[in-house]
Amino acid sequence: MVAASAYEESRRKRVEENRKRMEALNLPLLSRALHKSPSPKSSPKSRTTEKELVVVRRSGRLANLPSPVYKEMPIVSVSIPRRCISNRHRDLSNRVYASDEARMEALEQAENLMSGLKSDIPSFIKSMLQSHVSGGFWLGLPVHFCKSNLPKGDEVMTLIDEDGNEYPTIYLKRKTGLSGGWKGFAVAHDLADGDALIFQLINRTTFKVYIIRANGPSKDKQLE
Repeated sequence: MVAASAYEESRRKRVEENRKRMEALNLPLLSRALHKSPSPKSSPKSRTTEKELVVVRRSGRLANLPSPVYKEMPIVSVSIPRRCISNRHRDLSNRVYASDEARMEALEQAENLMSGLKSDIPSFIKSMLQSHVSGGFWLGLPVHFCKSNLPKGDEVMTLIDEDGNEYPTIYLKRKTGLSGGWKGFAVAHDLADGDALIFQLINRTTFKVYIIRANGPSKDKQLE
């Protein structure tokens, strides 16, 4: 019991000594001040980007010349007015293919007719396929004829039928064929597989076109 009392007395003295040391160092006041002061809020660092103008180096030959000015230029494309096409053409679900005999007969009649035309006017014969007269409506022309006689770039080519009606079409030089406008001519004349057409180049951008039907009367009777 005496030992316990001695321990408590010794402990009380150490606590009192520690309290006096803390007061001497003002530690209680500092502790209360830290609890009362608001904690500083961290602000995000703002990033600043500095832009620097750099002078483009130019060669001595161009240094005294004004800077070039770039601007967009309009692209000129070849176009033709759209023609209203009637629905007279055949039902594509029931296509009729010409027989070899009918195709050859139409070609022979076309050759006989072309032999009577002026020989100094460039001409060629084209036998119609389904891709020419239905579906895709694209007409490829003989490459050697195009290189020798047709324009060196895309151009509007006019087709004139035997009644004098004119049909503008688009000639694509790179593909050596007729695209836009050819469908209107094919539908208007009810062209069919096996028909033979004579193309006569009467001037730089105009074809006179003669049509020989694969399953029709001879050309002499057609002209009559």
